[in-house]
Amino acid sequence: MTARDLDMKTVTSLIADATAAPSMHNAQPWRFRFVTGGRLLLLRADLSRAMRHTDPDNRALHIGCGAALFNLRVAAAHAGLSPRVGLLPDAGDPCVLAAVHLADATGTGQGADDLARLHPAIRQRHTSRYPFDEKDLPEDVRDALRTAAAQEGAELLFPGPWHIETLLDLVRDAESRDALDPAGREDLQRWTRLGPEADIATDGVPEYAFGPRRRDGRAPLRDFAGRRPVADRGTVSFESGPHLALLSTSGDAPADWLRAGQALERVLLEATSAGLAGSLTSHPLESGDLRTLARDPVTGRGHVQMVLRLGYGPQGPATPRRPVRDVLDVT
Repeated sequence: MTARDLDMKTVTSLIADATAAPSMHNAQPWRFRFVTGGRLLLLRADLSRAMRHTDPDNRALHIGCGAALFNLRVAAAHAGLSPRVGLLPDAGDPCVLAAVHLADATGTGQGADDLARLHPAIRQRHTSRYPFDEKDLPEDVRDALRTAAAQEGAELLFPGPWHIETLLDLVRDAESRDALDPAGREDLQRWTRLGPEADIATDGVPEYAFGPRRRDGRAPLRDFAGRRPVADRGTVSFESGPHLALLSTSGDAPADWLRAGQALERVLLEATSAGLAGSLTSHPLESGDLRTLARDPVTGRGHVQMVLRLGYGPQGPATPRRPVRDVLDVT
């Protein structure tokens, strides 16, 4: 592919794939700028979409943007490009999270092939807030997911039964705190879409993606409805033995959060390719004291950035995305 082949149709396709990434409450806290002369894409944080109460240091914002960055890398490799990424390239502007130079691919190396093969999973992956089967995850699948995280500089740990109990207790503690703190519910209410609004939304979590209410079972899921009524939602039983995984990084600064986001999305795309469904919970990580307890004191290392729930079950519905024209600037 030559430089003149990198037209706006290609760039638009890359951004559309990038923005299919998950983000906290589907706030989509990113913007992109394409510098035509340098074949350069800049990823910027959109602070107007930050969570003032539940993500005051913008850790989750960086993770979401990191996930979008990984999708961009996958889409670029699929398009025959070689994405060369620099994190936090402008010390004077911390909102510039990454610079991606879209070079011509010089060959089909193992790294490029490994990224490109994940491209179909970008559109197949959706957060699932539905029950999963009571079926274990094969060890070879667990190994593949651990490897995926390690390729992005993170660690994926499948905790043992006793620590899963701890994580479930932390989720319940977080839910109790939200119930007692009106300010803690402010972010959730801002980013949920009920009634007719759900049908026209371009961001946030629409009511059709809330999933059913839990009758029993122990899957750690945030109830986006809260006490608000949602028509035809239903109540079902969830799995009693959820399969959880902890994604951690050795550091806990903005660059680490961006790496965590890339690792998270690589894990999710690998899981989707292996026939797994998944959901995320940052609920016990939104308070500093609970987040510290999320790390396994025996085998865990570093800083827990996300709790994943994985299993065999239905993929959730696609959630809305902003049009590319709303998130892309061209200079």
